[in-house]
Amino acid sequence: MCRWAAYIGSPVYLEDLVSKPDHSLIAQSISANECKTATNADGFGVAWYGDRGTPGIYRDTHPAWSDPNLRSLTHQVKSGLFLAHVRASTGTATSRNNCHPFTSGCWSFMHNGQVGGFETFRRRADMLIPDELYPERKGATDSEALFLIAVSEGLFEDPKGAMERAVAILERLSREHGTTPHMRLAAAFSCGEKLFAVRYSSDSRAPTVYSHVGPNGQGRMVVSEPLHTGDCWEEVPAGSFCTFTASDAVIEPFEPH
Repeated sequence: MCRWAAYIGSPVYLEDLVSKPDHSLIAQSISANECKTATNADGFGVAWYGDRGTPGIYRDTHPAWSDPNLRSLTHQVKSGLFLAHVRASTGTATSRNNCHPFTSGCWSFMHNGQVGGFETFRRRADMLIPDELYPERKGATDSEALFLIAVSEGLFEDPKGAMERAVAILERLSREHGTTPHMRLAAAFSCGEKLFAVRYSSDSRAPTVYSHVGPNGQGRMVVSEPLHTGDCWEEVPAGSFCTFTASDAVIEPFEPH
């Protein structure tokens, strides 16, 4: 499993989530508390939005704690919307193309979880990605396939519905050809204006998602596990789709069908 953190609000340095907190994302890459694997050392990535229409992205295969370039970048770059991820592989190779976040046009996407038995039906899943999107299929992960299927299902016009349809498609394939757990999903994604998050599973063990309003009500952090102890982190209920802006949060039922 993986760990991730995202932010939307007034611009802050990326290090405010990635490296500075007591239980920062880099700290979680060494010793996470709320996932099956305490160490998340199979690569990392950050995607951030600025003045351009597409996100900047930096990904590599090193453990996050051992890359001085990551610390330098997060120390210098400010953004009002960014996503950061440390990876623990569920079976696919450790390669830059398999590191999150994944991007397509203005979209960035990152995921913690799994599609059960994906390796047994990966070709079927890849065939669901339209020809015009398939050149963006760089790696071999279930996460990237889910993302590109969601894009093809209308992510820009209907983020919630597109993600529900994409999750339903892969969960059905897992039930027909894969293994349990058929779907575990804690994901965050954005097209540069709003931040979306999903928490869902086909069983009773949905990966965790938390949110926290920043100081003076400015900005919101959305994470797979809290970055500090003692703060008022709100756990997102399982089976939820969240839409975050700098000042608001809307939580709706997430019902793949």
